[in-house]
Amino acid sequence: MCSSSLNLQPLPNSSMELSYPVGIIPSPLSPPTSSLSFSSSLSIFPLKSQFKRIRLLPPSAPIRAVAVAVSGEQSGPLQKYAIPPSAPVNSPQRLLKELAERKKVAFPKKKIPPRRFILKPPLDDAKLTQRFLNSPQLSLKAFPLLSSCLPPSRLNNADRTWMDEYLLEAKQALGYPLDPSDNLDDDNPAKQFDTLFYLAFQHPFGEGERTKARHVRNGHSRLWFLGQYVIELAFAEFFLQRYPRESPGPMRERVYALTGKNSLPKWIKAARLQNLLFPYDDMGKLVRKEREPPVKSVFWALFGAIYLCFGMPEVYRVLFEVFGMDPEDESCQPKLRRQLEDVDYVSVEFEGRQLSWQEPPEDALFTHPRLFRACVPPGMHRFRGNIWDFDCRPKVMEALGYPLQMTDRIPEITEARNVELGLGLQLCFMHPSKQKFEHPRFCFERLEYVGQKIQDIVMAERLLMKHLDAPGRWLQEKHRRLLMNKFCGRYLREKYLHGFIIYSEEVQDKYEHNRRLRNPTTTGVQQAIHGLSYCVYGKPDVRRLMFEVFDFEQILPKPV
Repeated sequence: MCSSSLNLQPLPNSSMELSYPVGIIPSPLSPPTSSLSFSSSLSIFPLKSQFKRIRLLPPSAPIRAVAVAVSGEQSGPLQKYAIPPSAPVNSPQRLLKELAERKKVAFPKKKIPPRRFILKPPLDDAKLTQRFLNSPQLSLKAFPLLSSCLPPSRLNNADRTWMDEYLLEAKQALGYPLDPSDNLDDDNPAKQFDTLFYLAFQHPFGEGERTKARHVRNGHSRLWFLGQYVIELAFAEFFLQRYPRESPGPMRERVYALTGKNSLPKWIKAARLQNLLFPYDDMGKLVRKEREPPVKSVFWALFGAIYLCFGMPEVYRVLFEVFGMDPEDESCQPKLRRQLEDVDYVSVEFEGRQLSWQEPPEDALFTHPRLFRACVPPGMHRFRGNIWDFDCRPKVMEALGYPLQMTDRIPEITEARNVELGLGLQLCFMHPSKQKFEHPRFCFERLEYVGQKIQDIVMAERLLMKHLDAPGRWLQEKHRRLLMNKFCGRYLREKYLHGFIIYSEEVQDKYEHNRRLRNPTTTGVQQAIHGLSYCVYGKPDVRRLMFEVFDFEQILPKPV
């Protein structure tokens, strides 16, 4: 008998040793022998072999097996599922190892979410009720919109410290009395001005824990959410009256030149407010991405606070007196374009002069008479009594719930208002292809411009009062999704009003059978109706049309 041994010079952590003595079972045809022992040692290099005498064991010696020992041991989660060689195929260890391997492939280890994204258990009903009852947002029943923009919890000592140190400087820069607003009567919305004014300056881009507090962060974001639409509506009304013959395209360029993010730092510096926004930095030396977001956020929030406490006239004063915006400045002029010749008259008050922001309001047939006359040209009376006025106008007025019941001292005033309302409705349904090339203002474009802005601000006010604890960015996304253009036109088509739009004969068939052309047109008509409603009856009627007639929120029951 012989014994073999293969000796390889072992490398560190890479050798393997096997020892497996086996007892030989005697055969009847062979002479009685002992057990056979085999021993081997494996390594990579070099290779040597030599033969040794086989050592025989007596037949009564027991068979013993030593498990394989691997010096480079396995590491990882599968190490605990070591399987002995003699284990059956369906052993629990083998099954557990296979399950662990499958789990590692199918479900890789996920990252733990940051702590601020981990949901907290909801408050119980008693604590939630107490939190809402103690919130300043439910303290003003006479001013629900103003109340919804107050902070969700009372101001703390850090907030009061900032107000004591900087609030007088801010009020003096904007021309407000320095007395605390808390001394005013409860029925005066300006009583909350100090609180809202403080929130307007707390932009989230600053350093420190005070601006990161939930009540400050949410209060500021809700103010800038409202303020951006206030600025848009203010400039839309002003430019429509100042430039009665101009189309909305140049007006949008003027608004962007005055209130775009590139221009806002200039107005903040003109009012000497830069030290309140950047107390530790020189605003002129900051790069754009560090300077413009805080300025835009504070600028919008300021006008949200001013609108809530003092109304639209104060918005105009701050824009043109405090910030010194000049609509005739060279930097905000629209680009030159070919203009259609306008041969039609404008209202007498617009002829030969440009109105300023200080024009006194007028008592007349409508809530906003000057804005109505700026959008509906006097020449519309030539269409009175035509086929559309006789056939379509009654159906449109019935669908919209017009005319509203008004208590006028003189019956002739009511009749005149209804006549003007009918002419305005005909203008709302007049597509630019019909009359624009001969009469540029005989289309719905100017009413659509103001209607778009009043629609934005009405929806913003609705969302603020409906979602008291929502931050501004969430409201912004909700607002965008509710007022998408495809939805506005769809609501008009659901009332079957798109059949009353007046096209020219050349394009009528094309617009009625091509949705890519029809849908933007129905959206423009929808917004023009809101603009006319605002001019004639005011903001309450726009709310009625949006939430009761057209159901913009899609919450009213559908007819079966």
